[in-house]
Amino acid sequence: MAPTLVTACTALPPEGARFTLGRPGGETAPTLFTACTARGLAGRGSRDASPLSPVLPCAGREGAAGSSPSGARFALGRPGGETVALTHTKACTFMLSRILSNDFPRSRVLAVLLVGLLLALAFTPFIFPGVKALNVAAKVLVFVVLVASFDLLLGYTGIVSFAHTMFFGIGAYGIAIATTRMGPTWEALLVGLTCALVVSFVLSLLIGLFSLRVRAIFFAMITLAVASAFLTLASQLAEFTGGEDGLSFKVPEVLSPSFEFMEEPFLGVMLDGRLLCYYLLFTLALVLLLTLLRIVNSPFGRVLQAIRENEFRAEAIGYRVVVYRTVSSILSALFACAAGAMLALWLRYNGPDTSLSFEIMLDVLLIVVIGGMGTMYGAAIGAALFLVAQSYLQDLLKIGSDAASGLPWLSALLSPDRWLLWLGVLFVLSVYYFPTGVVGRLRSLGAAAAASKGRR
Repeated sequence: MAPTLVTACTALPPEGARFTLGRPGGETAPTLFTACTARGLAGRGSRDASPLSPVLPCAGREGAAGSSPSGARFALGRPGGETVALTHTKACTFMLSRILSNDFPRSRVLAVLLVGLLLALAFTPFIFPGVKALNVAAKVLVFVVLVASFDLLLGYTGIVSFAHTMFFGIGAYGIAIATTRMGPTWEALLVGLTCALVVSFVLSLLIGLFSLRVRAIFFAMITLAVASAFLTLASQLAEFTGGEDGLSFKVPEVLSPSFEFMEEPFLGVMLDGRLLCYYLLFTLALVLLLTLLRIVNSPFGRVLQAIRENEFRAEAIGYRVVVYRTVSSILSALFACAAGAMLALWLRYNGPDTSLSFEIMLDVLLIVVIGGMGTMYGAAIGAALFLVAQSYLQDLLKIGSDAASGLPWLSALLSPDRWLLWLGVLFVLSVYYFPTGVVGRLRSLGAAAAASKGRR
């Protein structure tokens, strides 16, 4: 009697591959691909550690209804008929490991912070009403991608580049120029993004081939000169870039605030094109960050880390360092370009000060240091902390200044006009107490706690 099956819920194995699903009594039935078993199925255990196509829990059925309990066991088989039992928890862990490229937070506190940040960004329109909160959340999404792409250079490859905002601006200008010339259509967005990626690819390749042979500060100075030249060029080519005034443009109607999906608010929020644009940015940021996680945890990423630790030793064992550094520079530029396109899509405007300013480069450097170099999670944590402080510190200082109105010296010290002073103080404190960044510090504490628990 064939076992009850439910919908497959994992990536399909090679076409034609056949697996067996087992019942507690040992009875097996062949089936194509991988599927969840019915509630209570258990296969014969196997200690074979060879790779298997994953079996993951989904809406299980026994007959017509029912769902898999938390401790249900699932059977995965090979063509020979042997099966390997996986519990519901192990299956979930396996899936999460694949999504995160086996790069877990390694700290309970960090895991809670990341989940909290993900949920906060996902439900910002409903939890934090108001235009300012939505703009801050959208900017956090953009900077997560931008900082993560820069961390691929600095944290994983050990390259200091000041041309990162140039690629960020190229992505923004690509969207702005294309929509201005071709109109507010999806085709214009696609053409603009494609052209921006091509230009970023060519420039990063040229910079890599001609400049990555120099070391440390010399390469940083070359990238700074190139970025400054591009900023001047963008300011002077007013016919294409709008000069110092920049370019204002329209986006497809479905992404504009005037487009409404419902006449009545849902949970107090109007479902309009602006909300759709925000969730488009949220999806893009999540996909790009997971892609960067996959890159840095791949064999290519391990080579980059070897080059960062000891470039001469990596070259001595056969790796072409210049090639790897150039590819890393190209990938970083492409992701920065995508982040710039996201910013332009949200603002519906782009100018030299919006995407090419050196202040943006300084902000990126600060975020990398706060979050932790060499950690993609640091980009998310650092971007959220820095941008929230930058956006709301003045409001907090105003409240504190009003509360301390009885003490003139304290009220003057807490004046909102001095928010940059207090932001600098917070940065110094974060570097002092978190020298390896927030993520690095939390991971070291987690490792120390695990080691002490193991000794017991």
